[in-house]
Amino acid sequence: MPLDRTLQHIFAQAKASGAPDLTDLPPEAARAVYRQILAAADVAPADVDVTSHTIDGPDGALPLRVYRPRREAVQGIVVYYHGGGFVLGDLDGYDNVCRQLCEDSGGLVVSVGYRLAPEHPFPAAIDDAWAALEWVAANAGEIASRDARIAVAGDSAGALLATVMCILARDRRGPVIAFQALVYPPAAAGSLLDFPSRTLYADGPTLTARMIDYFNGFYFGAEGPPRNALAAPLCADDLAGLPPALLQIGTYDPLRDEALAYGQRLLEAGNDAIVVEYHGLPHGFVSMGGAVRAARLAQRQLAQALRDALQPTAHV
Repeated sequence: MPLDRTLQHIFAQAKASGAPDLTDLPPEAARAVYRQILAAADVAPADVDVTSHTIDGPDGALPLRVYRPRREAVQGIVVYYHGGGFVLGDLDGYDNVCRQLCEDSGGLVVSVGYRLAPEHPFPAAIDDAWAALEWVAANAGEIASRDARIAVAGDSAGALLATVMCILARDRRGPVIAFQALVYPPAAAGSLLDFPSRTLYADGPTLTARMIDYFNGFYFGAEGPPRNALAAPLCADDLAGLPPALLQIGTYDPLRDEALAYGQRLLEAGNDAIVVEYHGLPHGFVSMGGAVRAARLAQRQLAQALRDALQPTAHV
């Protein structure tokens, strides 16, 4: 199955324009380029209410952005963790993604501006992600309703944070998470285990093996990622008792095989998990819904799964 034709054209144009390789840039410059990449094929901003919040995080102020649907009553809460390899990405870069997710799902979406590496290496992002989840659970009655179901969602690095939140919530006996929506998670930290897709798609077309090493170097340091559930959920000893899950994966992604393996581990542990592979899509498709029909379909599927899970009568 070839790469989506629209994406072939977009990538050819980017190559002809001389767009820089993110790994050739220092983090601050790479963050600015990443914002441009996210906006290039994204959907137009959805018409939802948006408010900014700041909560007490583990190391100071932690910014959140809350998206509320205008056309219907809130259907539960989605805590969203953005991608970017723990080095890139921010609330602004993922604003359209979260607006559209709010509009499509009917959920109150809380986007988390967790700290980034190299300024804040592992496990700072996990600490912030947990603080945000606890705040949402404690304040659900004020921002949505007291009995609102809570789901976690994220793409790439954010998907890893989402599934780590589920593991921690299980082990710490709360907060209760009704669903986890994971978009191409680096379940083995992108490099801990040997998977064919990492070699097959080492040169992209979006995420590359060089980028994975760039991100891991800043986030985990020279020693690399540890073999534990916080860095690589696929290395967890026990994955039983986790919330129902949707895993969305693109074929043209060096992370494909570890994400598939994680889905298999969830199922083997007795969890309810659905794994969907989009054969024409690469890593990063969550922000391509404005230009690529298959990516827009993936956005809608993600939102529908969350809508179903957040209904008051949903089975958990």
